[in-house]
Amino acid sequence: MKTDLSKILTVKGQGSLFTYIARSKSGAIAESIRDGKRTNLAATSGITTLYDISIYTSEGEVKLQEVFERMHKALGEEAAPSPKASSEQLVSFFEKALPDYDRDRFYVSHMKKVTDWYNQLREFASLDFTDPEAEAEAPEEA
Repeated sequence: MKTDLSKILTVKGQGSLFTYIARSKSGAIAESIRDGKRTNLAATSGITTLYDISIYTSEGEVKLQEVFERMHKALGEEAAPSPKASSEQLVSFFEKALPDYDRDRFYVSHMKKVTDWYNQLREFASLDFTDPEAEAEAPEEA
């Protein structure tokens, strides 16, 4: 099954990614991709979809989905370096996977988050992504 990054949420202060289920009075109902437990996330929780995140490069910004695709191409079926890997290992990996990343604005702390998200998607979801823009342009069938 394809992963829709517009439905995958990251929440400030939470280690797990969540799948958006529905709106609630106070925010959103979401399910942890790790264990399937549902929770009510307050609108003030710092919720962001992975689809809305971009990485700075020398040419501008690259959507996180494209970064994940480049990481997958560089890694094959292997996992990305652990967020606990050394700074040198993370920098070396991103120099291979995303060689034009902006060294002044894409920090090691960001690399740790991106590799953690990648590994969670690899293990609990899929690295085969939907394309919401292409689906929005497709004509609806009657």
